[in-house]
Amino acid sequence: MTDAWDERKKALENEYFHNKEQEAIAKMKQTTIKESCLGHCPKCGESIAPVTFHGVSMDRCPGCGGLWLGQNDFKTLAAKDHRSWFERWFNDTDDNTN
Repeated sequence: MTDAWDERKKALENEYFHNKEQEAIAKMKQTTIKESCLGHCPKCGESIAPVTFHGVSMDRCPGCGGLWLGQNDFKTLAAKDHRSWFERWFNDTDDNTN
């Protein structure tokens, strides 16, 4: 009878440590992904560069032209001369985006 209890105890212990290991692995994956992607474009992987446009700081990828704005940056830009900045930004002839 003691063998069954010992086996059950050992199985519960193995399950506990298995769950702890899975949690640790998931946490490491998230941390590693965040650290490896920091400062790089999620689309093409190139280093993103900070730029200032109409007094608003943002990040732009030189490879694919991706653009990252802060929480209120789009509202700030939209409040400024909205008739021309969209056209100038998105129809830039020096831009090699496809």
